[in-house]
Amino acid sequence: MGSVFRKLCCCCAGDDDDDDEKQPLVPQDPLEYFNREVQKRRDEETNLWSEPGDRSHSERPDDRVLYGLLQARTKTRMGSTGYRRLSVDIEAMRDTRREVREKWKQILENLGFMAEADSLLNVSAGASHDRMRNAPAARELLHTLHTETSVFYSREPPPERYLLILDRLLYLDIAEDFLAKAKRFYPPNDDSDEEAPGLAINLPLLMARVEAMNGRATEEDESERDD
Repeated sequence: MGSVFRKLCCCCAGDDDDDDEKQPLVPQDPLEYFNREVQKRRDEETNLWSEPGDRSHSERPDDRVLYGLLQARTKTRMGSTGYRRLSVDIEAMRDTRREVREKWKQILENLGFMAEADSLLNVSAGASHDRMRNAPAARELLHTLHTETSVFYSREPPPERYLLILDRLLYLDIAEDFLAKAKRFYPPNDDSDEEAPGLAINLPLLMARVEAMNGRATEEDESERDD
Protein backbone atom coordinates (compact mmCIF):
# COMPACT_ATOMS: atom_id res chain seq x y z
CA MET A 1 0.00 0.00 0.00
CA GLY A 2 2.96 2.30 0.62
CA SER A 3 4.06 2.27 -3.03
CA VAL A 4 0.48 2.80 -4.14
CA PHE A 5 0.19 5.80 -1.83
CA ARG A 6 3.37 7.31 -3.33
CA LYS A 7 1.89 6.83 -6.78
CA LEU A 8 -1.33 8.43 -5.57
CA CYS A 9 0.49 11.49 -4.32
CA CYS A 10 2.25 11.90 -7.67
CA CYS A 11 -0.80 11.44 -9.87
CA CYS A 12 -3.04 13.70 -7.78
CA ALA A 13 -0.51 16.46 -7.17
CA GLY A 14 -0.19 17.25 -10.86
CA ASP A 15 -3.68 18.69 -11.22
CA ASP A 16 -2.75 22.09 -9.84
CA ASP A 17 0.66 22.50 -11.51
CA ASP A 18 -0.70 24.55 -14.39
CA ASP A 19 -2.55 26.90 -12.05
CA ASP A 20 0.55 27.38 -9.88
CA GLU A 21 2.70 28.24 -12.87
CA LYS A 22 0.29 30.96 -13.94
CA GLN A 23 0.24 32.61 -10.52
CA PRO A 24 2.82 35.24 -9.53
CA LEU A 25 5.64 33.91 -7.37
CA VAL A 26 4.98 36.54 -4.69
CA PRO A 27 1.31 37.64 -4.60
CA GLN A 28 0.76 41.27 -3.69
CA ASP A 29 -1.55 40.22 -0.87
CA PRO A 30 -0.71 36.65 0.27
CA LEU A 31 -3.67 36.45 2.64
CA GLU A 32 -6.14 37.52 -0.03
CA TYR A 33 -4.61 35.04 -2.48
CA PHE A 34 -4.84 32.23 0.08
CA ASN A 35 -8.46 33.03 0.92
CA ARG A 36 -9.36 33.14 -2.76
CA GLU A 37 -7.76 29.75 -3.39
CA VAL A 38 -9.49 28.20 -0.39
CA GLN A 39 -12.86 29.55 -1.56
CA LYS A 40 -12.26 28.31 -5.10
CA ARG A 41 -11.46 24.80 -3.91
CA ARG A 42 -14.47 24.83 -1.60
CA ASP A 43 -16.73 25.84 -4.49
CA GLU A 44 -15.26 23.13 -6.70
CA GLU A 45 -15.87 20.47 -4.07
CA THR A 46 -19.38 21.76 -3.37
CA ASN A 47 -20.51 21.87 -6.99
CA LEU A 48 -18.51 18.90 -8.35
CA TRP A 49 -18.42 20.38 -11.85
CA SER A 50 -18.87 17.78 -14.58
CA GLU A 51 -16.23 19.60 -16.64
CA PRO A 52 -13.79 20.66 -13.92
CA GLY A 53 -11.42 22.38 -16.34
CA ASP A 54 -14.16 24.57 -17.85
CA ARG A 55 -13.88 27.76 -15.84
CA SER A 56 -16.87 29.28 -17.64
CA HIS A 57 -19.10 26.34 -16.65
CA SER A 58 -20.80 26.58 -20.03
CA GLU A 59 -19.57 23.58 -22.02
CA ARG A 60 -21.94 20.97 -20.58
CA PRO A 61 -25.69 21.59 -20.19
CA ASP A 62 -25.78 20.41 -16.57
CA ASP A 63 -22.87 22.65 -15.56
CA ARG A 64 -24.44 25.55 -17.44
CA VAL A 65 -27.75 25.08 -15.63
CA LEU A 66 -26.15 24.82 -12.19
CA TYR A 67 -24.02 27.88 -12.85
CA GLY A 68 -27.08 29.75 -14.09
CA LEU A 69 -28.99 28.87 -10.94
CA LEU A 70 -26.11 30.07 -8.76
CA GLN A 71 -25.85 33.33 -10.69
CA ALA A 72 -29.60 33.89 -10.59
CA ARG A 73 -29.61 33.39 -6.82
CA THR A 74 -26.95 36.06 -6.33
CA LYS A 75 -29.29 38.52 -8.05
CA THR A 76 -32.31 37.51 -5.97
CA ARG A 77 -33.15 38.98 -2.59
CA MET A 78 -32.18 36.56 0.19
CA GLY A 79 -35.22 35.17 1.94
CA SER A 80 -37.60 35.80 -0.95
CA THR A 81 -39.72 33.05 -2.48
CA GLY A 82 -37.55 33.10 -5.59
CA TYR A 83 -34.39 32.74 -3.53
CA ARG A 84 -35.78 29.73 -1.70
CA ARG A 85 -36.88 28.05 -4.93
CA LEU A 86 -33.47 28.55 -6.48
CA SER A 87 -31.78 27.16 -3.37
CA VAL A 88 -33.90 24.00 -3.55
CA ASP A 89 -32.98 23.46 -7.21
CA ILE A 90 -29.29 24.11 -6.54
CA GLU A 91 -29.16 21.64 -3.67
CA ALA A 92 -31.04 19.03 -5.71
CA MET A 93 -28.37 19.17 -8.42
CA ARG A 94 -25.57 19.14 -5.87
CA ASP A 95 -27.12 16.19 -4.03
CA THR A 96 -27.33 14.15 -7.23
CA ARG A 97 -23.66 14.80 -7.92
CA ARG A 98 -22.68 13.97 -4.36
CA GLU A 99 -24.58 10.69 -4.52
CA VAL A 100 -22.64 9.64 -7.61
CA ARG A 101 -19.38 10.57 -5.91
CA GLU A 102 -20.37 8.57 -2.83
CA LYS A 103 -20.88 5.49 -4.99
CA TRP A 104 -17.35 5.83 -6.32
CA LYS A 105 -16.00 6.38 -2.83
CA GLN A 106 -17.77 3.28 -1.53
CA ILE A 107 -16.23 1.14 -4.27
CA LEU A 108 -12.74 2.53 -3.64
CA GLU A 109 -13.05 1.94 0.09
CA ASN A 110 -14.20 -1.61 -0.55
CA LEU A 111 -11.03 -2.10 -2.60
CA GLY A 112 -9.01 -1.12 0.45
CA PHE A 113 -8.42 2.56 -0.29
CA MET A 114 -10.10 3.96 2.80
CA ALA A 115 -7.50 6.65 3.41
CA GLU A 116 -6.87 7.47 -0.25
CA ALA A 117 -10.45 7.54 -1.63
CA ASP A 118 -11.02 11.27 -1.15
CA SER A 119 -7.69 12.15 -2.75
CA LEU A 120 -8.37 9.89 -5.71
CA LEU A 121 -11.76 11.51 -6.25
CA ASN A 122 -10.55 15.08 -5.91
CA VAL A 123 -10.42 16.85 -9.29
CA SER A 124 -9.52 20.53 -9.38
CA ALA A 125 -10.05 23.12 -12.09
CA GLY A 126 -6.38 22.74 -12.99
CA ALA A 127 -6.94 19.18 -14.23
CA SER A 128 -6.17 18.76 -17.92
CA HIS A 129 -7.00 16.06 -20.44
CA ASP A 130 -3.63 16.74 -22.04
CA ARG A 131 -1.89 15.32 -18.98
CA MET A 132 -3.78 12.05 -18.96
CA ARG A 133 -1.59 8.97 -19.27
CA ASN A 134 -4.09 6.63 -20.91
CA ALA A 135 -7.07 8.62 -22.16
CA PRO A 136 -8.42 6.01 -24.67
CA ALA A 137 -8.55 3.25 -22.05
CA ALA A 138 -10.06 5.62 -19.48
CA ARG A 139 -12.78 6.68 -21.92
CA GLU A 140 -13.59 3.08 -22.77
CA LEU A 141 -13.90 2.24 -19.08
CA LEU A 142 -16.10 5.29 -18.50
CA HIS A 143 -18.40 4.16 -21.31
CA THR A 144 -18.59 0.67 -19.81
CA LEU A 145 -19.43 2.05 -16.38
CA HIS A 146 -22.10 4.26 -17.91
CA THR A 147 -23.77 1.52 -19.95
CA GLU A 148 -23.20 -1.60 -17.85
CA THR A 149 -23.65 -0.28 -14.31
CA SER A 150 -25.89 2.17 -12.45
CA VAL A 151 -23.14 4.32 -10.90
CA PHE A 152 -24.58 7.21 -12.91
CA TYR A 153 -28.24 8.22 -12.82
CA SER A 154 -28.53 9.96 -16.15
CA ARG A 155 -28.44 8.44 -19.60
CA GLU A 156 -26.70 11.57 -20.81
CA PRO A 157 -22.91 11.39 -21.31
CA PRO A 158 -21.23 10.84 -17.94
CA PRO A 159 -19.30 13.69 -16.29
CA GLU A 160 -15.80 14.16 -17.66
CA ARG A 161 -14.40 14.51 -14.15
CA TYR A 162 -14.65 10.72 -13.81
CA LEU A 163 -12.60 10.25 -16.96
CA LEU A 164 -9.70 11.92 -15.13
CA ILE A 165 -10.27 9.74 -12.08
CA LEU A 166 -10.27 6.57 -14.17
CA ASP A 167 -6.96 7.62 -15.67
CA ARG A 168 -5.56 7.66 -12.12
CA LEU A 169 -6.99 4.22 -11.41
CA LEU A 170 -5.38 2.90 -14.59
CA TYR A 171 -2.05 4.31 -13.47
CA LEU A 172 -2.45 2.56 -10.11
CA ASP A 173 -3.48 -0.65 -11.91
CA ILE A 174 -6.80 -0.92 -10.08
CA ALA A 175 -9.20 0.22 -12.83
CA GLU A 176 -10.33 -3.31 -13.77
CA ASP A 177 -10.89 -4.18 -10.12
CA PHE A 178 -12.93 -1.01 -9.74
CA LEU A 179 -15.06 -1.93 -12.77
CA ALA A 180 -15.69 -5.43 -11.42
CA LYS A 181 -16.80 -4.02 -8.06
CA ALA A 182 -19.03 -1.44 -9.76
CA LYS A 183 -20.76 -4.16 -11.75
CA ARG A 184 -21.29 -6.15 -8.57
CA PHE A 185 -22.50 -3.32 -6.34
CA TYR A 186 -24.42 -1.29 -8.93
CA PRO A 187 -25.75 -3.56 -11.69
CA PRO A 188 -27.69 -1.89 -14.51
CA ASN A 189 -31.32 -1.19 -13.84
CA ASP A 190 -33.84 -3.49 -15.51
CA ASP A 191 -36.10 -1.89 -18.09
CA SER A 192 -39.00 -2.66 -15.76
CA ASP A 193 -37.37 -0.73 -12.93
CA GLU A 194 -38.31 2.85 -12.37
CA GLU A 195 -35.39 4.95 -13.51
CA ALA A 196 -33.94 7.25 -10.89
CA PRO A 197 -34.40 10.88 -11.92
CA GLY A 198 -31.17 12.14 -13.45
CA LEU A 199 -29.99 15.63 -14.12
CA ALA A 200 -31.00 15.45 -17.77
CA ILE A 201 -34.68 15.11 -16.86
CA ASN A 202 -34.62 18.34 -14.89
CA LEU A 203 -32.39 20.44 -17.15
CA PRO A 204 -35.08 21.99 -19.40
CA LEU A 205 -37.27 22.80 -16.40
CA LEU A 206 -34.40 24.27 -14.43
CA MET A 207 -33.15 26.32 -17.37
CA ALA A 208 -36.63 27.70 -17.93
CA ARG A 209 -36.80 28.59 -14.24
CA VAL A 210 -33.47 30.43 -14.45
CA GLU A 211 -34.65 32.45 -17.43
CA ALA A 212 -37.94 33.21 -15.72
CA MET A 213 -36.22 34.27 -12.52
CA ASN A 214 -33.89 36.61 -14.39
CA GLY A 215 -36.87 38.56 -15.65
CA ARG A 216 -39.16 38.18 -12.68
CA ALA A 217 -36.91 38.71 -9.66
CA THR A 218 -37.49 42.44 -9.44
CA GLU A 219 -41.27 42.20 -9.82
CA GLU A 220 -41.51 39.47 -7.17
CA ASP A 221 -39.46 41.39 -4.66
CA GLU A 222 -41.58 44.53 -5.19
CA SER A 223 -44.78 42.51 -4.81
CA GLU A 224 -43.58 40.97 -1.53
CA ARG A 225 -42.67 44.37 -0.17
CA ASP A 226 -46.15 45.67 -1.03
CA ASP A 227 -47.71 42.74 0.84
